[in-house]
Amino acid sequence: MALRCGLVGLPNVGKSTIFNALSNAGAESANYPFCTIDPNVGVVPVPDDRLDTLAKMAESAEVTPATIEFFDIAGLVEGASEGEGLGNKFLANIREVDAIVHVVRCFDDENVVHVSGSVDPVRDIEVINTELLLKDMESVEKRIEKQRKPAKSGDKEAAKELEVCEKLHDHLSDGHPARSFEGREWEMEIVEELFLLTSKPVLYAANVDESALPEGNEHVDAVREVAREEGSEVVVISAEVESQIAQLDDPEERALFLEEMGLEKSGLERLIRAAYDLLGLITFFTAGPKEARAWQLTRGLHAPQAAGKIHSDFEKGFIKAETIHYSDYEKHGSEAAARKAGVMRAEGKEYEVKDGDVMLFRFNV
Repeated sequence: MALRCGLVGLPNVGKSTIFNALSNAGAESANYPFCTIDPNVGVVPVPDDRLDTLAKMAESAEVTPATIEFFDIAGLVEGASEGEGLGNKFLANIREVDAIVHVVRCFDDENVVHVSGSVDPVRDIEVINTELLLKDMESVEKRIEKQRKPAKSGDKEAAKELEVCEKLHDHLSDGHPARSFEGREWEMEIVEELFLLTSKPVLYAANVDESALPEGNEHVDAVREVAREEGSEVVVISAEVESQIAQLDDPEERALFLEEMGLEKSGLERLIRAAYDLLGLITFFTAGPKEARAWQLTRGLHAPQAAGKIHSDFEKGFIKAETIHYSDYEKHGSEAAARKAGVMRAEGKEYEVKDGDVMLFRFNV
């Protein structure tokens, strides 16, 4: 399953423009609130030069990159947790994603209406965070009410859940997101079962105008300070520039354009890299005459779990993984040459997969 990231933010911060540029999905974009009603979904290939190189060396007929799904979730407004705007629907959409990309307006333009009348990224962040917190508090309150009666009747499991939910409610009431709540393992299992909005990891996308690239401006500095306190990351991105990049099909033209803008990578690439880091993801590869393919995997997982990404039978009947790291594969030029040089390893069930591993799984079912 592809990594799913939900683009959230106030109306008119540039979410749909960024989404269009990233996914080329053609989502409607306009200078008024609630332009996006249902979450548009764009499936975007993850840029990775290693995959293209592997495909050439393995003479693969097909090349299949890993993908990331961007959900353009309609603009939230103050009061969304109580159904203002189209709040309840939008908040429900957030539950479906792995991570939140919070798009924050960090540009001044009198021709683009701001829903609050002025540009203030810290205020905007607080509005969104407050709405998510309020919705989570409502969810926890419902669970508290549900468990209160059985807990009083002597149900020990209900009593344990009630205790955790009350502590969690206090945590949320103090303005802290669910992702910063700490507890024992069994307590955290209860929290995870609640599927709270503020349990989602957050990445800030500071949308600037072209003149503020690549480092940002005073608005971005304010976002960085908020992110620092939260332990989050900030990616400086220009919806305007990404729209221009999306129109360039020729790789050399893109590279030249990025160089002129003082950028090493496009906003898309930097956003995806930051999302991978946020969720602790790595990439491993499979390569052969039929196909060269990139696969997403959570950092720290072992070879059988990687095999299971390809097919459940691979994991069930796992025997070993013949593994060459990409750097060795590239150095020797082919699987056969790497095998001859002795850099192909036979790894067992306890092997922790590394970013850049090229793997061939042996299994028996």
